[in-house]
Amino acid sequence: MAFKTLDDLNNISGKRVLVRVDLNVPMDGGRITDTTRIERVLPTIRELSEKGAKVILLAHFGRPKGERVADMSLAPVAPAVAELLGKPVAFADDCVGGVATEMVNAMSDGGVLLLENTRYHRGEEKNDPDFARALAANGDIYVNDAFSAAHRAHGSTEGIARLLPAYAGRTMQAELEALGSALGDPVRPVLAVVGGAKVSSKIDLLENLVSRVDMLVIGGGMANTFLAAKGTDVGKSLCEHDLADTARKIMVAAEAANCDIVLPDDAVVAREFKAGAANETVELDAIPSDGMILDVGAASIETVKSKIDSAKTLVWNGPLGAFEIEPFDKATVAAAKHAAENTRAGKLNSVAGGGDTVAALNHAGAAEGFSYVSTAGGAFLEWLEGKELPGVKALDT
Repeated sequence: MAFKTLDDLNNISGKRVLVRVDLNVPMDGGRITDTTRIERVLPTIRELSEKGAKVILLAHFGRPKGERVADMSLAPVAPAVAELLGKPVAFADDCVGGVATEMVNAMSDGGVLLLENTRYHRGEEKNDPDFARALAANGDIYVNDAFSAAHRAHGSTEGIARLLPAYAGRTMQAELEALGSALGDPVRPVLAVVGGAKVSSKIDLLENLVSRVDMLVIGGGMANTFLAAKGTDVGKSLCEHDLADTARKIMVAAEAANCDIVLPDDAVVAREFKAGAANETVELDAIPSDGMILDVGAASIETVKSKIDSAKTLVWNGPLGAFEIEPFDKATVAAAKHAAENTRAGKLNSVAGGGDTVAALNHAGAAEGFSYVSTAGGAFLEWLEGKELPGVKALDT
């Protein structure tokens, strides 16, 4: 797709720029516990402010469902944005209407204003045209820098982009360029690593990937369902036996598309799901009836590493085992580190995101070594599934 970026914005001093950002940060007792999402949007805010624009931030927080919920106010977020930005950030008690308009009109060139939670209005999630027009009334230009909310056709993500000249912010731009390089027009061979607990949550993803990648490594609890579909007794492992037919259909589709599906060669099994539980590595035909597969063994790790070595592009979503508890994090850590090493060496373009992926890569100390790690959960997954994202489509020129 073609989209305009901040590079296409000239002479914006004094212009009112409405910027959709993701400030849905985790909080504990009014204290922000992780500022990653704020940090991601700072480059766009800073660049617009330095060019003299009046930067007006639009964001949601939580799920207030069209009502004013006190603990879902963005008021506590404004000081955090100001501190990280290094300049004052004003706050308006509403995102539309007289309060918002009055504060926008009072802004100086280069100033930054955060408007209250867009989801306090029912028109936001309904993508109501009147609400979108009310938002647009306070801006001359629209910039979307919230890829994580782009899978929702809301007033502040899709509706407003139809009413004002629309551009991608720096985070949105980086995300779209990374995703395009991974599956849009990738350097082949392309390897996808998909893990996680259940096949049922990733059927669309798997069906899309087998037709677009050259190799597909399946790990985590998902792999158990595929192994069982091939006749392996997985004991007491997490397994969706009722999806055996689905797993077989995906394997047939992969074969037709010349996509190599890579399943575990061996398994790390334990009788208890807890940290430090007694465990053993066994062949697939020797999984004990009372055992649970919680990770893959050394042979499987070497297979995954060899696939990484043969790839030029990697798309990663989900862990290979129960990475949250030791020692069942070994495969995820080893594979992630190997991918990071190849990326640093210039051998691999690696893009990762969705669900537990960011946590898994951070746990492995490998996230910074990847070409791009998306913090968008649902939007990243829907993109992997091949679905059109309304907030992105609205930017298409």
